[in-house]
Amino acid sequence: MTSAIAYTEFGNPEVLHEIRVADPVPGEDEVLVRVAAAGVNPIDAKLRSGARPSAPIVEPRRVGADGAGVVTAVGDGVDGFRAGDAVVFTGATGAYADEVAVTASQVFARPSRVSAAEGAALGIPVGTAYQTLRSLGVGAGDTLLVHGGSGAVGQAIIQFAVLWGATVIATSSERRFDRVRELGAAPVAYGEGLTDRVRAAAPRGVTVAIDAAGTDEALAVSLELVDDRQRVATLVRGKDAAGLGIRAFSGGSPQPLTAQQQAWRSEAVPVALALMAAGAFAVELGPSFALADAADAHRAVESGVDGKITLVP
Repeated sequence: MTSAIAYTEFGNPEVLHEIRVADPVPGEDEVLVRVAAAGVNPIDAKLRSGARPSAPIVEPRRVGADGAGVVTAVGDGVDGFRAGDAVVFTGATGAYADEVAVTASQVFARPSRVSAAEGAALGIPVGTAYQTLRSLGVGAGDTLLVHGGSGAVGQAIIQFAVLWGATVIATSSERRFDRVRELGAAPVAYGEGLTDRVRAAAPRGVTVAIDAAGTDEALAVSLELVDDRQRVATLVRGKDAAGLGIRAFSGGSPQPLTAQQQAWRSEAVPVALALMAAGAFAVELGPSFALADAADAHRAVESGVDGKITLVP
């Protein structure tokens, strides 16, 4: 039997509990992975609490999409993986577990330079960042304003955008300025007077803005500073995007991602892994928790601790 984390009702972190399930078996085009670390994402907590709508619960609902570990078996039709390979995966159903079967197209070789925790931190954050930047066409000549620059998604946005030649300004608390600077962005403190501070940091103007914070301030400042509303996107306030005339990618948006956007999200993980192997991309790790302490991990992610939180089976 395999240990996994699930919930049977929406609510506070206490609804998470450890269950025992039959050992997974890889189906056709699937890879079985012994999980060494699972990434804890804010969306996990939002779905668990009911803050992000989802289908009614009719059976114990497993948690988690991202992780890293070692291949233990492969299903029919799988090429390129064998038992013992170190891998990173995303898009799993129930990554908070000892072992999980994942579609082979969502499994990627993990370079020796990348730890299991770092690999588990990639999936949703780098996929969201990469796809958003590609959708907005961010590149050389752009000045990008990213709200929430010190979070996992914000940090990935900064790094990709800088690598692609953009000038980046990132909002954060002053306590996190050093981290934002390390990644190549100019930090500005959120709060009263933000518009003026951004203008001072970008005297030639802002051409594109991404809201990874979800505040009224982030949206208002973006709309004031960027002329083309199709180059303003929110990753948090998706349900409000249409009324503001801006773009949204998930984050509660009623519009699903396109096939191209989904492809970009998958492409992001191997791109990030290659950059990490070359020392050109970094993940900030936060606290790690035992699998049985998933409720504590969710409390930590909801409190906004620094760095990416992971679970270790």
